[in-house]
Amino acid sequence: MLEINIPEIVAEVTDAFMRYERALIANDVAELDALFWHSAHTLRFGIFENLYGHDAIASFRSGRPAIDLTRRLMNTAIITYGRDMATANTEFQRLGSTATGRQSHVWVRTDDGWRIAAAHVSLLLPPPQPGQTVGS
Repeated sequence: MLEINIPEIVAEVTDAFMRYERALIANDVAELDALFWHSAHTLRFGIFENLYGHDAIASFRSGRPAIDLTRRLMNTAIITYGRDMATANTEFQRLGSTATGRQSHVWVRTDDGWRIAAAHVSLLLPPPQPGQTVGS
């Protein structure tokens, strides 16, 4: 039977997630690259980009301007599935912004430790006005 949220595994993934968060805010590209699974199967869907494979993700990171990435996390949920897979979902707000973003990670245990196999970042848009439609 699949064990959900084994305490020591939750602690390991939480540590990896916070390592990612520190690297993101510091714009530590080398650390961010290290935390993504080095595979052609890794993907990251961002607000303006769809990236397939570790090389595309690393290229995106190295080309992004080093702007203030400080943010506040809200409603973070880390769920582990057995000893080798986890999800981490959070909402965030950049300092000085009222927009809410959402971030999802699928973490897998590799020979090199916990790595992100899939990531998604999006912004929560305001509800449509009457008569306005939003794409699905």
